[in-house]
Amino acid sequence: MVKHTSGNNEQNEKQFSRRDFLKTTGVAAGGIAGGALLGGLTGFQFGSDQQSETAETDTGGDTASGGEGGADAPEFAARTFISRQEDFAALAAATERIYPEDDNGPGAIELGVPYFIDRQLYGTWGTNGTDYRMGPFEPMASDTHGRQEKLTRGEMFILGIRRLREYAVEEHDEEFVKLDGDTQDEVLKAFESGDVEIPGMRAEAFFSLLRNTTIEGVYADPVYGGNKNMEGWKMIQYPGPRMGWMDKITSEEFVELEPESLRAYQGGGM
Repeated sequence: MVKHTSGNNEQNEKQFSRRDFLKTTGVAAGGIAGGALLGGLTGFQFGSDQQSETAETDTGGDTASGGEGGADAPEFAARTFISRQEDFAALAAATERIYPEDDNGPGAIELGVPYFIDRQLYGTWGTNGTDYRMGPFEPMASDTHGRQEKLTRGEMFILGIRRLREYAVEEHDEEFVKLDGDTQDEVLKAFESGDVEIPGMRAEAFFSLLRNTTIEGVYADPVYGGNKNMEGWKMIQYPGPRMGWMDKITSEEFVELEPESLRAYQGGGM
């Protein structure tokens, strides 16, 4: 890893913009406004010449044959949950506004976050397979009791993404992916503040789930499908999981380590 050093304040400020984002708008307080300050969309295009995929069910289906998002898609990219290309493109655009590319490094799309989310939704996490599911369900009490929606995470994402697309057309006469960055931020802020009606769940619950999962995709171990090439870790100089630190902890000098994924301890994969 190359340590970021600079002789001027401007470069130092840029170095910490990611961390400032997480502290002020990302994980704890949350918010799209801070993300909009960091940069715009990349030139990533999601297969505009592909036919829309349809499936017998709207919340699943192995679509690996049509899952490549474009020339810049991660090498592991293959959709397994989100069946419609238009839905996946809207998801990708939304994650990029939450975690955009900037001078410090790539944004959510280049890091593979949309595929990370799709992969998580396909498994037990997406079906809430290990959660208590018998109710009672009281969404309005979720500020003190956690998420209370009856829907699974997978259902929330599908309904939320499609409502995001509908709302963009209703308010701006254009698909979400075709709006400029500032207008996309306005749409996301409406969801964040709960100003959008979504049958079966609160808009702010969907936005919180989308934001948190985006951040998780940026910084989770690459074995889970995001954080491509450990670029998320490199931006914050995180060395990854290690078996031990005894050979480094007594060093009087600052120690820089190249990040290592869990793959380093799994013979190349999990």
